Amino acid sequence: MPMHVCNGAVLKCMFAVPPGISTLVVLPQNRVMTSNQPAANIMDNKPMVNIMPFGMCMSPTNPAFVSATAAAFGVPTPVPCIPATPAPWIVGAPTVLLGNMPALNNTSVLACVLGAPGCITITMPGQFTEQIP
Repeated sequence: MPMHVCNGAVLKCMFAVPPGISTLVVLPQNRVMTSNQPAANIMDNKPMVNIMPFGMCMSPTNPAFVSATAAAFGVPTPVPCIPATPAPWIVGAPTVLLGNMPALNNTSVLACVLGAPGCITITMPGQFTEQIP
């Protein structure tokens, strides 16, 4: 059964320069805690609020990366990561609602406009005691 995701969860982007990890920031607006941390729902997807930069980006669909690579005569040139995540996490736990939205579980994925659908994943949920469907 998937784990409930909370503040401090570790995220990974497949297009970031290794290690390509970041931390999820969950504000206590839903007033639900799990393991003494604010619990996340699928709407905790806001860039620079919930989703912090992953370091350097090497996505072939990122215009800045394409431009930097072209300027370097085809040598892949990473650029600073600026997450672009306008859509909610997919799918979450539809039977567990937090703030009238499905709770976020560790099998959910997030699309970055500069990457690909599902390019951001949860590698560590932030807690290991509460499971949700």
